[in-house]
Amino acid sequence: MTSPILQIALASGFMAGLGVLLAGILAIANRRLYVYEDPRIDQLEDLLPRANCGACGVAGCRPFAEALLEGHLEPARCTVNSTDMNQQIADMLGVALGSHERQIARLACAGGSHVAATRARYQGLKSCRAAALVSGGGKGCTWGCLGLGDCEVVCDFDAIHLDRYGLPVVDPVRCTGCNDCVDVCPKNLFTLQPESHRLWVACLNQDPQDEAMAHCQVVCTACGRCAADAPEGLIRMESNLAVIDYTKNALASPVAIQRCPTGAIVWLEGQAPRKGSGARKVTRKEPLPRMEPLPRV
Repeated sequence: MTSPILQIALASGFMAGLGVLLAGILAIANRRLYVYEDPRIDQLEDLLPRANCGACGVAGCRPFAEALLEGHLEPARCTVNSTDMNQQIADMLGVALGSHERQIARLACAGGSHVAATRARYQGLKSCRAAALVSGGGKGCTWGCLGLGDCEVVCDFDAIHLDRYGLPVVDPVRCTGCNDCVDVCPKNLFTLQPESHRLWVACLNQDPQDEAMAHCQVVCTACGRCAADAPEGLIRMESNLAVIDYTKNALASPVAIQRCPTGAIVWLEGQAPRKGSGARKVTRKEPLPRMEPLPRV
């Protein structure tokens, strides 16, 4: 009969041998399966903002660093980084800085609570997506912003805030063009636009004029004045809405906004959109009362 001491010794020896065997297998596997990673990836990542916002077109800063090393992208594609940091990256890699125009989120709605009526009071989860599932959210204009701030919540760069009328305001300096607000808006009111796109239709309503005006005071009525005043082909009317052809953006100027009677088409420069001189003044400071329900027939 084997003594307890011998049993312990055999078990210890077996475990030690097994450990050595497994360590050998791991060493061989590590050598055969080793994938070389350029140490410059870490150096580049340290020069990037680590925002992982996706504005450069890839999933995060590390994949962007890899794309830089492979020559697929230029340093200037990172619009969150400072120009000086991007230049350091370009100098490190010995490549040109490149150029890439910043993308900024634009909201196609100007219907705050003081100019756009509501037809029902929504009570539930404070979320535009949740509200949109309940008969569209309760706003008179079914195309308009619901003002519950999903875009503000999802923005990691503090670039979107709701104003006193429940309308999102985008800070063009802070906006990175990450696309999160575009994805989260249930009304598809946000789009990413190059910074040079100054002429903007702040409305998405495609209802006929009388119906649109009944729900919002700052609505595009497709009157055609902007198209008549702008260079030919820059603006057209489509589905009761002014549509800008940005392939002709070089022709755009504030001239097109001057006779808009509602102020739905604006010129974007600085923090606040500029309306034309012909736009009716909005003097109301309080939310509009709820619309009366339509009588049953």
